[in-house]
Amino acid sequence: MAHNRITYNVIQSPIGELVAGASPAGCCVCEFHDRGGFERIRLRVERRHGMEMAKGNHPLIESMEHQLAEYFGGRRTTFELSLDLKGSSFELSVWTKLLAIPYGATCAYGELAKLLGKPGAARAVGKANGSNFLAIIVPCHRVIQEDGSLRGYGGGLWRKKFLLDLEDAHAGATAKKVTRQERFSFAV
Repeated sequence: MAHNRITYNVIQSPIGELVAGASPAGCCVCEFHDRGGFERIRLRVERRHGMEMAKGNHPLIESMEHQLAEYFGGRRTTFELSLDLKGSSFELSVWTKLLAIPYGATCAYGELAKLLGKPGAARAVGKANGSNFLAIIVPCHRVIQEDGSLRGYGGGLWRKKFLLDLEDAHAGATAKKVTRQERFSFAV
């Protein structure tokens, strides 16, 4: 394992191939392969992390693959992975809030902006979601429109719907009974 590069591999999921990668500091990429193609993903990741990507094996990629398989099988509701998140302070604050949205719950873009102390920053929240390189693991798919409709998912709205339906099916009776008000009152 090289100490100055991001090791990546392509892993399979029920909703398409994922480019999964890890830096020496942790998991740093889990992108849908068809989201602009590998070259676009590589350039974005290398620019953000300041390291080259090289294909290979890495224990964190194996952990990602295993935990994602459990997630898609309805046996995992949270991920236990070291993460290497790089972004602006605002992006990092959004991603931290995303990690606090419980499995099977959703939050509106505007509500997330309010939780960050930035009412009126719903578009900025959406942009930060789009800059998240760890699809599914940092659950940006759980952010929806105020009226409950789906919008803005880099992997495509059909994937966002698939992920939300998957979580709804496996969330259990307690999560399914969460009221709209309770959905937005998660602690961070």
